[in-house]
Amino acid sequence: MDTWVIVLIVVVAVVLVAVLALALAKRSRVGKARKREQAREHLQQAQVRGAQAEKEQALAEEQAARARRERAEVQERTALAEQEARERAARAGEARAEADQLRAKAEKLAPDVVHDGHSRHDADRAGHSGQTGHSGQTGQPGQPGQPGQPGQPGQPDRTAHPEQPGGSGATRR
Repeated sequence: MDTWVIVLIVVVAVVLVAVLALALAKRSRVGKARKREQAREHLQQAQVRGAQAEKEQALAEEQAARARRERAEVQERTALAEQEARERAARAGEARAEADQLRAKAEKLAPDVVHDGHSRHDADRAGHSGQTGHSGQTGQPGQPGQPGQPGQPGQPDRTAHPEQPGGSGATRR
């Protein structure tokens, strides 16, 4: 073989190796650039998703805080309503006790007075007289000395209570 053929083969081989090395280097640079671009995209997506996650977390915490606040308000309203109910019950108990004391005093002062303010004696007379509209009436108008007769001098007009049997008409409370 001639020397020039050997030199030519060596030069072609060196050129091929150089071209191959350049191609591989370029391919490596392109691959690295593509990977960098993908990494940037992934970082951007991570930032966006992280911001969304933080926003969702903040909204969830706000919603939980709102629920806790509403629950506390409901508990507070319930406690106030229960306290008002207890106070009202206590006032009612006090009023009932006071009424019982007054009733006991009234019975002590005048044992013959019944609960509606009339004496038992008047109620007994009304039951035996035959008329139930007015206590103590005998059904004969104008008899002197009969309590409850309208128009008699010195005697106030007394009418039956609506709760009494034979009472007159409408009940007012």
